[in-house]
Amino acid sequence: MFNIHRVEVEWGGRPLVLETGKVARQADGAVMASYGETKVLATVVSAKSPKPGQDFFPLTVNYQEKAFAAGKIPGGYFKREGRPSEHETLTSRLIDRPIRPLFADGYKNDTQVVITVLSHDMENAPDILAMVASSAALTLSGVPFMGPIGGARVGFINGEYVLNPLVDDMAESSLDLVVAGTADAVLMVESEAKELDEDTMLGAVMFGHRGFQPVIDAIIKLAETAAKEPRELNVPDHSALFEQIKGIAAEDLKAAYKITAKTERKNAVDAAKAKVVEAVITNAGENAPEGTVVGELFKKLEAEIVRGAIIETGTRIDGRDLSTVRPIVSEVGILPRAHGSSLFTRGETQGLVVATLGTGEDEQFVDALEGTYKSHFMLHYNFPPYSVGETGRMGSPGRREIGHGKLAWRAINPMLPAKHDFPYTLRVVSEITESNGSSSMATVCGTSLSLMDAGVPLKAPVAGIAMGLIKEGDKFAVLSDILGDEDHLGDMDFKVAGSENGITALQMDIKIDGITEEIMKVALGQAKDGRIHILGEMAKAITTARSELGEHAPRIEVMKIPVDKIREVIGSGGKVIREIVEKTGAKVNIEDDGTVKIASSDGKAIKAAVNWINSIAAEPEVGMIYEGTVVKCVDFGAFVNFFGAKDGLVHISQLAPKKVAKVTDVIKEGDKVWVKLMGFDERGKVRLSMKVVDQETGKEIEKEKEED
Repeated sequence: MFNIHRVEVEWGGRPLVLETGKVARQADGAVMASYGETKVLATVVSAKSPKPGQDFFPLTVNYQEKAFAAGKIPGGYFKREGRPSEHETLTSRLIDRPIRPLFADGYKNDTQVVITVLSHDMENAPDILAMVASSAALTLSGVPFMGPIGGARVGFINGEYVLNPLVDDMAESSLDLVVAGTADAVLMVESEAKELDEDTMLGAVMFGHRGFQPVIDAIIKLAETAAKEPRELNVPDHSALFEQIKGIAAEDLKAAYKITAKTERKNAVDAAKAKVVEAVITNAGENAPEGTVVGELFKKLEAEIVRGAIIETGTRIDGRDLSTVRPIVSEVGILPRAHGSSLFTRGETQGLVVATLGTGEDEQFVDALEGTYKSHFMLHYNFPPYSVGETGRMGSPGRREIGHGKLAWRAINPMLPAKHDFPYTLRVVSEITESNGSSSMATVCGTSLSLMDAGVPLKAPVAGIAMGLIKEGDKFAVLSDILGDEDHLGDMDFKVAGSENGITALQMDIKIDGITEEIMKVALGQAKDGRIHILGEMAKAITTARSELGEHAPRIEVMKIPVDKIREVIGSGGKVIREIVEKTGAKVNIEDDGTVKIASSDGKAIKAAVNWINSIAAEPEVGMIYEGTVVKCVDFGAFVNFFGAKDGLVHISQLAPKKVAKVTDVIKEGDKVWVKLMGFDERGKVRLSMKVVDQETGKEIEKEKEED
């Protein structure tokens, strides 16, 4: 019944198994991949023909994690998986980016890759396995995919590179880097690092590239016995039409791309395109070519002109040389009620970035296959259509916004203070108000500025820069701080973020069939110079975290109580802690180890909550002076409430330095008095004294004075 093909290879110390022919047989390509006891299913289906008028390649990658893979039942009312989580969206992008450039030019058939995590052993992360399985399924499917690709995760533990480290080992790693590529070149890099230098990062990329070569060999071996016949790809010849368009618009486009202002340049390009449409379509009558074809060829002409000019002259669209960064203006403290805010402008790219400080109650709960955990740092990136002078859909964030936000998060996260040193929940929102190239790196810079403005003690300021590449034959040019047009028409988007001391995040996407180690080395060196320059411009606004939090930010006091006292502070059904919050106005968060965080923008509220909790959890100390309230007067003394709910007796002989005939001659119920805890009698009752304390100042009376 089944025609099963199977390949097994030792990879990173564990067996990798690729199998096809048993599951999902109606898909064009399907591979079940196992690594340890982690197992994923990748399927590929591609339409037999493109939709009429389709002018782009409609590729969709859907990575999905099933709760049953970890022996869990989903939360929520419906008890089934809902919309994709942030991790699922990011992993979908991680797989999409290296496979997209490897489809044959001209292929526009609707193509969908679906990867389902079926088992997770809590040791081997499924994202790398999903990438490998997707590559194998595409290679077997018969679609014009110029793969296969391989992928690997690289850690850096105790000064050594580690291939595909186990999930628990990543806690010890100063690097989390994912690299993907073909047998000959690197196509994609995604990483977070703890201020590693350029040579270490480059070494990690090449280590990973060497590390996944056995995977590529295994996929090829599987394809030799199980691959379907390649589909025929009939791409029409439009060379004559291209030459016609070139004759009409080449000079106009050359002139347009000498205009440095984005809006004026766009208007000139649109005018050149309108001229082509009129000549080639409007005036051609029934023999006119399809508009989508003309649009593609016009874009091809744009790329030829822009790329040729950069390679030949070293001068870019806006007149800069290859390494110059656009003018930068950094501002902080621009929103009066925000805890921290910044406006970072680089050329025609601008980000308004706002930081908000919260308490433990504001932490985000993340429900993952590995278990539920809390996140105390959130970074949300928004890209409204007005930022590029257009109208568009406004709604929940798309894959691009989630991806850009996570890249900026990775860049900043290694530089945050330890949670026990700065016990705040942090949320940063980046609103891109203008965009012409690398708004994600503007977000990195703006986030660093806004956090320092909020008083968050970053280990060092962080900046980011986007690099581009134009490669024609053996010639290439690496571009610093790329424009939007250079991104669209170029061959690489290479983003590097970090401090003055090293790299904290690196992301690379290649639109051609890969780049070499030499090109990456040039790009990293040029990016470092650009990053240092940007940090210098940012320093004109702020150089380190403000010494005090903003006026409207909450203050947090951290205290420790015995674990066996937690129940008393919380009370039955949370009654006590609710009363503390309601009456003091402070937020109170208690952790399992007895750590208590008390937050409020009012210092008096914090002090009141601390005293209240202390009165429950702590014990009064002999020899200490306390302020109390007289609760009852009797013939032999007065009972004083002096420590939370604790009362003690001030004997009549301890009311005043002189002999007292009647208690009510000195005090009455409701009076505020100062008392010293003298100790406990044989029955454990509290003994207090008023006469040894100055009732006006609350200070102990000197012994000599007392004797006098």
